[in-house]
Amino acid sequence: MQDGGELHPAQVLKSGHDVGSSHYAGGVPPHKRMRKPIVRKSVDPNATFINYVTQRRFVLARSVRSHALPPHSFYKKQMLPPMAYAGDDDLASCVCTKFCRCSTNKQRCPVNCLTWTPEGRRLITGNSVGEFTLWNGLAFNFETILQAHDDAVRAMVWSHNDNWLVTADHGGVIKYWQSSMTNVQLLQGHREAVRSLSFSPTDFKFVSCSDDATVKIWDFESGREERVLTGHGWDVKCVAYHPQKCLLASGSKDNLVKIWDPKSGNSLNTLHGHKNTVFKVAWNSNGNWLLTASRDQLIKIYDIRMLKEFATLKGHAREVTSIAWHPWYERLFVSGSYDGSLMYWEVGYVCLPVLLHIGCCAFSY
Repeated sequence: MQDGGELHPAQVLKSGHDVGSSHYAGGVPPHKRMRKPIVRKSVDPNATFINYVTQRRFVLARSVRSHALPPHSFYKKQMLPPMAYAGDDDLASCVCTKFCRCSTNKQRCPVNCLTWTPEGRRLITGNSVGEFTLWNGLAFNFETILQAHDDAVRAMVWSHNDNWLVTADHGGVIKYWQSSMTNVQLLQGHREAVRSLSFSPTDFKFVSCSDDATVKIWDFESGREERVLTGHGWDVKCVAYHPQKCLLASGSKDNLVKIWDPKSGNSLNTLHGHKNTVFKVAWNSNGNWLLTASRDQLIKIYDIRMLKEFATLKGHAREVTSIAWHPWYERLFVSGSYDGSLMYWEVGYVCLPVLLHIGCCAFSY
């Protein structure tokens, strides 16, 4: 140090504050330190299937079924896949609520629709700025963001052969996508927002519904509009093809659920069970039950063979915005509500609620 109290570069190096000095924590200066490592949760289902296959080799026919896994980390090495637990008497034990996790995209905006990829390893979400986000279903992080539509994405559905994804947006545009996320066709389907899409059992046709109060049936290969179904008095919010038969169900802002014959375009029956907008309809895999969800906070189950309501389920404090049947167990389904709750139901029983803000939900196959 000289008289003026200044430090020369040579003296600075000798002071022990140079880049390679051990006076820094770990010998690394602050501007070159890396952030603390973040622990990411991950779910690997392979171990559960190995346990299941190993046990099945020695126990071919069980007289006593496996009980639910005890709620302690010690027992996680004994975990089996959900299909090993569920049965006629304990469907709730196949609901893995412990794996619920919230993940955030780069740009915070509402997610309007979602669907699992056919192999079940990724989740595709469509948001209000027209983007697709591919989420890793094991590590809970997003992998790819794709600008898919010019308007908000409102609906998406996979074909039954798992080769095609059809999506629709708030401007009435419908797009075809290959499994590689390549867009191959664009249709101007409706004058207003498309709210729901559904494939026929054969994949030759698909149906769309819109805020223009119409339901349209399309030929998938040619992209040609085949028939327009009119009968609802207001916005049509949901539509679904019957899993085996040539039938359609639609729900509308006019509080009605209609059953249609897509060949003739005639309305076969109208169900008047709800007192407010019907947001979702879903056919059970057995083809006999029709599930409906409404703004009146109720979930109803209709037996389509008698065209009668046989169950009304209450539990949500706000409008029920989404429902989905379990892909394997016909008596189990999930519902999501605007009150932030996600509820699993067994027909006749209420299962565990999980508090989240739910706009849409889907089961992984």
